[in-house]
Amino acid sequence: MLSHAQMKAYTFRLKPGQDLFDSIEAFVAENKIEAGCVLSAVGSLTHATLRLANRSHYNEYDGHFEIVSVTGIVSINGSHIHVSISDGSGATIGGHLVSGCKIYTTAEIVLAVFEDVVYKRELLKNDSGYEELVVYSV
Repeated sequence: MLSHAQMKAYTFRLKPGQDLFDSIEAFVAENKIEAGCVLSAVGSLTHATLRLANRSHYNEYDGHFEIVSVTGIVSINGSHIHVSISDGSGATIGGHLVSGCKIYTTAEIVLAVFEDVVYKRELLKNDSGYEELVVYSV
């Protein structure tokens, strides 16, 4: 386990029509973030694209949705983010955040950035078969 001695936070807002995942990834790239996490994200969507648990394809949803939760790891070396959204009746669905989630009115994002580590994704022997998080001290 690593403790983080150096942390800073970034806050930014997305506008109608922007893509939630692509915009987070662009912010991470522009700021050269090597290790961070989503502290908070609220807002709304008019279209959602999610990869649900244990599925290889994406599901598409049209309507008006509240973003009720976003959590995950961000890095220029590979991010892993999940999202939960709810519709007008309060029904909630969640999964892997991927490109295709379009902002309705706003999305307000807060990222924590850890300056003393680097997150990478690596295929590990005898593990899940997916590229998994590996943390390096700097």
